[in-house]
Amino acid sequence: MKRTIRFVSSLLLSVALLAPIAIQARDDHDRDDRNRVYDRAHHDYHNWTPDEDRNYRQWYADRYHEREHRDYRKLSKKDQERYWNWRHDNDHDHDRDHDHH
Repeated sequence: MKRTIRFVSSLLLSVALLAPIAIQARDDHDRDDRNRVYDRAHHDYHNWTPDEDRNYRQWYADRYHEREHRDYRKLSKKDQERYWNWRHDNDHDHDRDHDHH
């Protein structure tokens, strides 16, 4: 009986100690996913960093001179594809900005 109680106590202590680590890892993963954008045409992911946002704003302003800025996620799929085509054609360092999956 003491052995069972000791085992259960050890198990509960282990869970209590590991839970915050698991929760933090999940939060970090979720945060990363919110900042990643999939490029369907090139089959890769890009991290939406301040640099990426700056590139997007430049592309949007050059393409739509008179229009009010529009969030990337609100663009049509075709315009999103146009943006990534432009990025791949105009950024020689784009490989460092995304992960292949």
